[in-house]
Amino acid sequence: SLTGSPVTLKILQNWVPRVSHYFDKEHYTYVGHQIVIQESIEHFGAVVWPGALALSQYLESNQEQFNLKDKKVLEIGAGTGLLSIVACILGAHVTATDLPEVLENLSYNISRNTQNLKMHKPEVRKLVWGEGLNEDFPVSTYHYDFILATDVVYHHGALDSLLATMVHFCKPGTVLLWANKFRFSTDYEFLEKVCNIFNTTILAEFPESNVKLLKATVRKN
Repeated sequence: SLTGSPVTLKILQNWVPRVSHYFDKEHYTYVGHQIVIQESIEHFGAVVWPGALALSQYLESNQEQFNLKDKKVLEIGAGTGLLSIVACILGAHVTATDLPEVLENLSYNISRNTQNLKMHKPEVRKLVWGEGLNEDFPVSTYHYDFILATDVVYHHGALDSLLATMVHFCKPGTVLLWANKFRFSTDYEFLEKVCNIFNTTILAEFPESNVKLLKATVRKN
């Protein structure tokens, strides 16, 4: 069951209007830093989706509630890397993961936006949901304080694998923060599955963009 009385928020226009010859670069400002994101029209994962904007904004505004400084943070389905960059600016040890074909653009954006920061150096790794989790991320070695996921529910053939991936990484003490644009009944069915497995709280809703932001933690036996 879903608990919490969510705040209603609006995604702020945090990107900076500019005259540019590049159609594929978006400029954002979070936590006092200008972030330049290169998008690619070739992959789903290479476009900034509203969930990433919503969670970036929320983390920036709620640093006392969710203090990322020196915390281990894993982003699944990192896409363009915007959220991972924001988490890095907020002081986290970030591991950004996605499919192999997205990693080149992801790495480019992350290194470009974090290379001059005196922060923990983020890591970029391949992660195919539900595949090789125990081999690539054995639980004995990898423990994360936060799992971040935004707009990961879109390819409905991958939802069982996505859920298995969330379960693998969500251990006692881990907080999963998931922001998603809810479009279809399948999105709500997935939410129901998440609620059946985890203690799930709705933190915020962004009605104009149909985005919900949820926090999930492992149930104590």
